[in-house]
Amino acid sequence: MDFWQNFVVQFGDALKTIDAFLWGPPLLILLFGTHLFFTIRLCFIQRHLGKALKIITLRDRETKGDVSAFAALAVALASTIGTGNIVGVATAVTLGGPGAVFWCMFAGILGMATKYAESLLAVKYRERGADGSTHGGPMYTMLNGVKSRFMAIIFAVTASVAVIGTGNMVQSNAMAVVVKHTFDIPSWVTGVVVAILLALVILGGLQSIARVCTCLVPFMSVVYLAGCIILLWINRAVLGEAVVMIIDNAFSLKAVGGGAAGYAFLLAARFGIARGLFSNEAGMGSEPIVAACAKTRNSVRQGLVSYTGTFCTIIICAMTGLVLVSGLAANPDTISLGDTNDILTQRCFEQIPYVGKYILAFGIFAFSITTVLGWFYYGQECLRFLIDKPSVLFAYKVFYVALTFVGAVSVLSMVWDFANIANGLMVIPNVISLLLLHKVVTAETKKYLWDKRLDDYDPELK
Repeated sequence: MDFWQNFVVQFGDALKTIDAFLWGPPLLILLFGTHLFFTIRLCFIQRHLGKALKIITLRDRETKGDVSAFAALAVALASTIGTGNIVGVATAVTLGGPGAVFWCMFAGILGMATKYAESLLAVKYRERGADGSTHGGPMYTMLNGVKSRFMAIIFAVTASVAVIGTGNMVQSNAMAVVVKHTFDIPSWVTGVVVAILLALVILGGLQSIARVCTCLVPFMSVVYLAGCIILLWINRAVLGEAVVMIIDNAFSLKAVGGGAAGYAFLLAARFGIARGLFSNEAGMGSEPIVAACAKTRNSVRQGLVSYTGTFCTIIICAMTGLVLVSGLAANPDTISLGDTNDILTQRCFEQIPYVGKYILAFGIFAFSITTVLGWFYYGQECLRFLIDKPSVLFAYKVFYVALTFVGAVSVLSMVWDFANIANGLMVIPNVISLLLLHKVVTAETKKYLWDKRLDDYDPELK
């Protein structure tokens, strides 16, 4: 028993070491640098946000694909808007100070360019299955664009592993914890209910997932943002002070910890950028898997639609950050940066009389369950790319549902580290493929956007 316990401890420490190394400065610089590169290369593609929002509202029955552009965006948002946009922002603030909110938003704005590029390529290099269904994502981009089956397999394998942690167990665990804390319902009950609901939805395939996400994502976002707005109104007297705190700390040259920990702006930038890169998933390669299935006239249109998802995460992260910092400013005696990230978030939302904790509970529950749905589809498509057999795909559904229950009743410290490692390993081949194909992204953008042919159909689009 002692041997086993020592092994578990040592294995957990090894995972933490690998996680810290993988998500250290080299990977963050690579990812942030890619965001900056595409922002410059595409002449600040973010300026076309208005056109992107207009495309979302249009329906074109003659386009090719499996689901509408809005449905694809809803599924993508379902997987992206998760606990990272609530607790993750709190983590950035507790570790990096109020200025981390600014750098989190800054990383998101630049990340819109990368999200545009990877979604554009996913549509351009997608394939049609024997049954007429559409399949795409970074693995197909690497296979058909970069011509590297090795890179495609590496991405598909690491994404399949990431699904277990990022997309499933840690999310079901977050749901179980918040339900137990708010309503005192046992974790196993939450696990059973969520597993049953998940099974009912995924049996219907992408169309069923898209319908649920199309309904739930806008509703949960509005409810959560309404709670944030109420909190900002409650703290309106210090709202200006909160904004000043964020800006001042983001660029402050004040030494922290006697200079041992570095300058305040370095800590804010480090943790803000890291959480921003992680929370919006730009460059990770997950969302392009569903973007590839969208009904669209050409790849550029879906690229624009997809990057509105990153913009939505920026809004949610910004609102969460303002709520946290204004809560700190308004209640210095009861709320402090010394609180853990989950306690900090809870205390801020408890400022809303009677219903505050319920709004937070709903937000975490809804954001988590939609993430589970979205990542199920990502995992299924990666597995289909590796082993396209009905029996294997059915077994995956059963396994995924079972993991949802296991995650709800487990302690997941090592699973978080394992998931982070898998996410990092997804980023590396995806970003490399994006940089290798940057000329394709630029050419498509020039053809359809800069030459004002955004409404044209691409005759080669599958």
